[in-house]
Amino acid sequence: MGIWIMEKMLLLKHKKIKNNMKEFNYEEANNHPVNEHPRLSGHKQAVISLSGGMDSSTLLLYLLEKGYQVTAISFDYGQKHNVELLRAAELVEYLNQNGYEGRIRRQTITLLGLKPMISSNLIQGGDEVPEGHYEEENMKDTVVPNRNKMFSSIIQSIALSIANEMGCEVEIAMGIHAGDHAIYPDCRQEFRDADYKAFTEGNWDADKVKYITPYLEVDKYDILKDGEYCCKQLGLDFDEVYKRTNTSYKPNLEGHSDYKSASSVERIEAFLKLGRKDPVTYIDGWETAKKHVEELLANHNQ
Repeated sequence: MGIWIMEKMLLLKHKKIKNNMKEFNYEEANNHPVNEHPRLSGHKQAVISLSGGMDSSTLLLYLLEKGYQVTAISFDYGQKHNVELLRAAELVEYLNQNGYEGRIRRQTITLLGLKPMISSNLIQGGDEVPEGHYEEENMKDTVVPNRNKMFSSIIQSIALSIANEMGCEVEIAMGIHAGDHAIYPDCRQEFRDADYKAFTEGNWDADKVKYITPYLEVDKYDILKDGEYCCKQLGLDFDEVYKRTNTSYKPNLEGHSDYKSASSVERIEAFLKLGRKDPVTYIDGWETAKKHVEELLANHNQ
């Protein structure tokens, strides 16, 4: 069965699940290896971790606009906000239907066996996800220990395999940005440098794989602004793209976004700066979400 038929089956299954996808089984998707999809000669190759969030989704647009063929890896690690996996599938489906079929190969990798062994407020069964401004100390409770290193090891393995198979260089693209640095140590350049050094020390021909981090020194507003530019260049509808993303750490059972968790506050602030209405559905509507964040930011800046 073709991978895109499988993706449609995944979407249908997701829509039937009422418990925010907590019982969803990705075993069927994982029966289809990433190598099943033909790679297009003449295209630069990139591998990304496509969470389904705003940053990695914008990074996907960035790579398409730059002419890459993209291998997009999503991870199910027991996150409370696993609606993001559905959004990643929906976005790739939308892109396939709007001129980019064959340019993106997406695979979901399950790490659910780790769920009972990892302590974080973001993991199902963990404590409540904190609310407030994204620079506050309690946001450290949303750190998943060594998450990016786990993801990175898998991404590196896939990238090096593509490089060896095709005899070309492969870029690992990261959507980390300046807003992540204070809270998430594994989003800092120092971590990236050390991680890459370990990768090159531990693998033959690792110099075929390079890192690109286009958003490392900018914030979420700049990322969203780049997304707006990429949509224009790619002939895509901005709202149709971004309604297929999730940034909320506390979505409800229908997958609607909260507006009080730090990740949502940061996203809403970016849309306000850009002068756009966020196309995702918020639990109490956009106007309520907008007002809450405007008041929170005003108090924070006093």
